[in-house]
Amino acid sequence: MDEHADQIYAMTDPIAERVRKVGGTTLRSIGHIARMQRILDNDADYVDPSDMMAELQEDNRQFAVRLRAAHGVCEEHGDIATASLIEVWIDETERRTWFLFETCQAGPPRH
Repeated sequence: MDEHADQIYAMTDPIAERVRKVGGTTLRSIGHIARMQRILDNDADYVDPSDMMAELQEDNRQFAVRLRAAHGVCEEHGDIATASLIEVWIDETERRTWFLFETCQAGPPRH
């Protein structure tokens, strides 16, 4: 799971740099992030580990869908550099989704 978090965190700076290079604006505050977020928070006091993994799997699946849409926008505008970055992120996201799917299928450990 640490590797997954590292991959996602590592996307933040390159994506912000690309947004700025093409003339866009980046997120400016925690409040701005909250208004723009698409993945819902889970504020439950307790989440069963298997439910947490399933939720992470779905979040990653949805993220891959959004990355593909962003890739399409890049292609429409001839932004090859950003499209190339997104292709790597799609691959990483699909790998995380697969890992989480397989983890959820394994079920609880047998004794």
